[in-house]
Amino acid sequence: MLLKNRKLIVTGGPSREWLDPVRFISNPSTGKMGAALAEAGVKRCAETVFIHGTIDAKLYQDKPFRELAVDTTQEMLSAVASELVPYSLLIMAAAPADYAPVSVSPVKIKKEDGEMQLLLKKTPDILKNIAEGIKNGKFNNIFTVGFAVETNNVEEYALNKLKDKNLDMICLNDVSQEGAGFSVDTNIVVIYGKDGYKLQLPLLSKQDTAEKIFDSIEEQMKKLP
Repeated sequence: MLLKNRKLIVTGGPSREWLDPVRFISNPSTGKMGAALAEAGVKRCAETVFIHGTIDAKLYQDKPFRELAVDTTQEMLSAVASELVPYSLLIMAAAPADYAPVSVSPVKIKKEDGEMQLLLKKTPDILKNIAEGIKNGKFNNIFTVGFAVETNNVEEYALNKLKDKNLDMICLNDVSQEGAGFSVDTNIVVIYGKDGYKLQLPLLSKQDTAEKIFDSIEEQMKKLP
């Protein structure tokens, strides 16, 4: 099925895992890459949904796609699962937190003398959950694209994620390179397909990067049975 007949679900931005009513664990993801992908997808797909964490409202307000705001990793997983339909295209460009506090205090934790120990638990792995749903027949004919944001052993970690999460494609984002960090308007991406496909993109705006990613998706989809 071509892109123009598919529903696109893009995630972007960070999740937040709360420690108490005023503190949380998160990361500096801005959601700019996810928003760029959502805008590019509107021109290519039948329907576009942008599921995002807490980001600048200018990235999604008055845009030609539907948007859903979430907070935690679990909320993002639930939103993605609820939006998937047969022959969806899922691009996970968000940066959900990997860990969350084991317990959440209902009141602000007061500062005391000495150290404070924080016990963490793993958050749900969104792509692994989707891959398991595809394997079990819960989700049918989903084309999945992940992002690997890395700082070292970048290709090894990206290819491991591609295989471990049974993705169709992965976009490696080495944030140690100048111009490829969270807060900038540019990116440097390497695209890998599960069939050995590889494309190194130069430093580009996130809008141009998004277009190149969709070009690669269309190229990979042509190989589908």
